[in-house]
Amino acid sequence: MRVMELAEHGGPEVLKLAERPDPVPGAGQVLIEIRAASVNAADWKVRRGKSLQQHVLPHVLGRDFSGVVIGLGEGADLAIGDEVFGVCPQETEGAYASRIVMDAGLVALKPRSLSHVETAAIALAGLTAMVAIEDTLGLKPGENLLVQGGAGGVGGMAVQLGHYIGAKVAATARSDNHDYLRGLGADQPIDYRDADLGQVLGDRDAVFDCVGGDTVASSFAALRPGGRAAFVGSGGTAPEPTRADVTSLRPAVGRSRARMARVAELADAGAWKPPVIETMPLTEAVKAHALSEAGHVRGKIVLIP
Repeated sequence: MRVMELAEHGGPEVLKLAERPDPVPGAGQVLIEIRAASVNAADWKVRRGKSLQQHVLPHVLGRDFSGVVIGLGEGADLAIGDEVFGVCPQETEGAYASRIVMDAGLVALKPRSLSHVETAAIALAGLTAMVAIEDTLGLKPGENLLVQGGAGGVGGMAVQLGHYIGAKVAATARSDNHDYLRGLGADQPIDYRDADLGQVLGDRDAVFDCVGGDTVASSFAALRPGGRAAFVGSGGTAPEPTRADVTSLRPAVGRSRARMARVAELADAGAWKPPVIETMPLTEAVKAHALSEAGHVRGKIVLIP
């Protein structure tokens, strides 16, 4: 099989095309022919050596994919030809490849309404947004939600899910992305470059911060007393609140078939549509990483093996 592997940490140019023997599924595992894999910020953080999870090099990046089952290990409860999708464990990753072995319990049947490319684009982003919005923040209809970084992959999914649940959604992005945010269901797009969120908002029941860094303080400022904020761009733990009357949370984005099936269910129910997608051959992963790391990709980049 073909892979894009990382032999050393560094810039996008350290990614190299290589060939490896096809993996063999063990007990309870499936061999999947990957049809599409998406590029995530986590990928270039691993490449730079800035991830909390360390890997033995050479290492194959890639956390989410969509594909077709072509091999079964003993006891695997899927069938040859099943169209499936999943999110790889952080310890192994491996989706920048033409084939991958996964535990059957970590993958689910892909959404019926989406293509492989569209499914790969929402897999990790959808899982992360779902865990943050539904499980961690427990968002309810009628509540006020702020999504920091609403035009990105995870943020765009969170905006849509908040709208689907029935919340009033504000989202930050550059002004040229505001029409895009409205199309996702945002009621109040905000340009993060010139807005004081404590003054503009201050009434949010919940905040989902997909950016981290300088946005952490403004996320807390946007909350009403008793509000809660969830962070996925600020490391492995929730940041310390800047005020005593709010709660800071870190979503635990665990992988399971049940959670992936929920992502598919939401997609087929129309809760979210795929983001803007740019496709590239797997061999152009270097270019894809350069664009992703620049930080202004609207939607998702998807690699085709």
